[in-house]
Amino acid sequence: MARALSLNGSCSGEHGVGMGKLEFLETEHGAGSLSVMRALKNTMDPHHILNPGKLLPPGPVYTG
Repeated sequence: MARALSLNGSCSGEHGVGMGKLEFLETEHGAGSLSVMRALKNTMDPHHILNPGKLLPPGPVYTG
């Protein structure tokens, strides 16, 4: 993953990131972007029933 990111590649693929690559999302997109992604996920899935813990690594949520 480090090599792919250093060559301006991505840690995600056609079907998403996968559990093994969650740790690389912050390196690729930055903490601020992940915070916004978490806020969107919380808005669209407030009860966390869709893929709990599999779409984004834990972390802070953007609150505006």
